[in-house]
Amino acid sequence: MKAGINLNRTESREAEQIEVIAVAPKTTIRLVDAIALIVGLVIGAGIFETPALVAARTGTVSGVIQVWLLGGVVSFIGALCYAELATAYPHVGGNYYYLKRAFGQSIAILFAWARMTVIQTGSIALLAFVLGDYATQLLPLGGYSPALYAAGVITFLTTLNIIGIRQSNRFQSWLTIALILGLLLVILVGLVFSPPTAPALPTSPSSSWGLALVFVLLSYGGWNEAAYISAEIHQPQRNIVRSLLWSIGIITGIYVFLNLAYLQGLGIAGMVNSPAVAADLLRRVLGEPGAAFISVLVVIATLGSINATILTGARSSFALGQDIAPFRWLGQWQPQPSSPTSAYLLQGAIALLLVGLGTFTRKGFETMVDYTAPIFWFFFLLSTLSLIILRIRDSSHARPFRVPFYPITPILFCAICGYLLYSSLVYTGIGAIAGVIVVLSGLPFVRHTSSNNRL
Repeated sequence: MKAGINLNRTESREAEQIEVIAVAPKTTIRLVDAIALIVGLVIGAGIFETPALVAARTGTVSGVIQVWLLGGVVSFIGALCYAELATAYPHVGGNYYYLKRAFGQSIAILFAWARMTVIQTGSIALLAFVLGDYATQLLPLGGYSPALYAAGVITFLTTLNIIGIRQSNRFQSWLTIALILGLLLVILVGLVFSPPTAPALPTSPSSSWGLALVFVLLSYGGWNEAAYISAEIHQPQRNIVRSLLWSIGIITGIYVFLNLAYLQGLGIAGMVNSPAVAADLLRRVLGEPGAAFISVLVVIATLGSINATILTGARSSFALGQDIAPFRWLGQWQPQPSSPTSAYLLQGAIALLLVGLGTFTRKGFETMVDYTAPIFWFFFLLSTLSLIILRIRDSSHARPFRVPFYPITPILFCAICGYLLYSSLVYTGIGAIAGVIVVLSGLPFVRHTSSNNRL
């Protein structure tokens, strides 16, 4: 009788394993898809909003260019750290999986909770508000036009990703191509066709390179999402590294030349006094049609960022569902089409609730930035620390890529993350407090589920 029971249990385990394999993520993402995803995710609304803030805090032409180059270098250092983690531990959960191995289940669950309720959903909502603001300039929909656009685009792109990753990748690639072509046009207009500008503004005694770097890295943010596609990319040991380094190189080049175009067309003083530098640059050369073109370009940029954020955001919720019993329904991967449908639906619902919150406060974008920034940098710091911990604890594990100059490189990036965590708490408002409270509200759930509800 016992032998029969053991046999049934063995067969049950084997059946469960077969079921897991059948619904596992497929390797459908090519290198070019990964690059398009990362570039489209990073080059969003930030590059249209932050250059004026950066110029005001550096005060010189050389200072502007240097701080944007520095942002690329910082991102490159971080990418080296993430490349080792993603190639050594390719997993659909990304950071969730690294934190689980390094710090244990409780920290991983807290991260998944934070990502589900604050980091990723807040990022989706703030990008949707930017799209709504610019789309309203092209076609107003009434008093709540930005919120209507924001809710509509979240619903549309969530549905698109549920349909399947092939459709999402194709849409993402075309958006990225259109975005890069549009930005190249802005660069061409600024560097070649713009008339002479006013003399450079002298450096202000109140200039702050530290705060300028905060704004620059906000514009560079998002490349780390490559960790969440490491289980779905062809030849991850090679293509994860390539996708990160190629995408950061492309992004840095575009950002530097775009700021050169702003400086050529508007000058430092013009950038500092401009509420929308790209629109003012094209308006100066091409008139109002140029300003309308920028509105279309921002819509394209934010569409790409939202789509990529939705795609990667559901992966950590899926990983949580595979580990924790109360969220098992999130760990279901639909084989046809290949997508974590339940995780997409929950993520979309929370993002729509945050759109409602932003509409209520009447400061949608600002509220969402404050809401997400401190939590993002806190877990970014922990993720980088996990590289050091896993090097020590899991030293025999195969690492197809090793970060150069270890341990200096990850320690340096940890220091940068710590500084940006401090800055995000100092410079943000009540939204940051709300984000911290939401994450802390998950602690009782974390304590209960990590001890009693593992699958």
